[in-house]
Amino acid sequence: MRHPVRAPRRLRRGAVAAALAPLLAVAIAACGGEPAAAPSAAPPAGAVPELHAALPDEIREAGVLRFAGDSHPPYRTVNPDGTVTGIDKDFQDALGRVLGVRTETVVVDGLPAALQGMLAGRYDAFNGPVKATAEREQQFDTVTWMTTRSSYIVPTGSAAAISAPEDLCGKRVAVTTGSITEDQLRKLSEYCTATGRPVAESIALAETNDTLLAVESGRADAAGMTQAAAIDVTTQQPDRFTYVTQTEEQGATTDNLALFVPKDGGLGPVVLDAFRELFADGTYTEIMQKWDLTDVVVPEPLLNAGTAEGAR
Repeated sequence: MRHPVRAPRRLRRGAVAAALAPLLAVAIAACGGEPAAAPSAAPPAGAVPELHAALPDEIREAGVLRFAGDSHPPYRTVNPDGTVTGIDKDFQDALGRVLGVRTETVVVDGLPAALQGMLAGRYDAFNGPVKATAEREQQFDTVTWMTTRSSYIVPTGSAAAISAPEDLCGKRVAVTTGSITEDQLRKLSEYCTATGRPVAESIALAETNDTLLAVESGRADAAGMTQAAAIDVTTQQPDRFTYVTQTEEQGATTDNLALFVPKDGGLGPVVLDAFRELFADGTYTEIMQKWDLTDVVVPEPLLNAGTAEGAR
């Protein structure tokens, strides 16, 4: 926190200042002729000094990087005591280590709240992961660190009889508002129409947990999410859920998923270099292996991949 600097009291007729001036000059000369520069605060242990120094002043001085985060297992699981665990927490801890700041997560209600909160200055970053698009990159810098396909969770023994992705045609599918899966479901519906099937009915909800609740309550027949999230759900509850994954024929694409920061803050290139450090020291591979995400890794982090892809 910055403290106001108090102006020195005016010395009477400059007498004291005049008296001290020769003494100060002698002291400077005795010490090598130049006044010593004020020592800068060293970055915390484990930090990369160059990355710490490159942080925007307000983040470096506050010593904290503020993340927005919705409930989105396995990326973020909000526990009953309010703490957050998951893939995102592991990456936040790793980024905080190399940047030399602590990280904190403020739980928000979905993607729109996270994006709007960053633009309003309430949060510094959101690690979604969110699809990097040229449109979003007009306001945000994105750092891609994984890819994904869309999958759909189905209750075991469901009367909806969904055993393949094409069985979703004509069914009710809960998705997270503004997510990759919401867009992918639209493409699946185009496939349904092209093959003479009824379109899938999209039920847009705030969070991934809400989509699962919709399935459990019978409001929806399936819940759309990233393949990584679907693997996590079915691994934890193998007797309750199964999943199907959308194919390229059905409009699926392999999308770049990224961490977002406001474009005007200057944080994007610093976070890119921080991720490069995590790739180089093995931390990235360690976290992705821990969460069984080795099939969605990227060879290197990418800055603003959506814009670069659109320019091709």
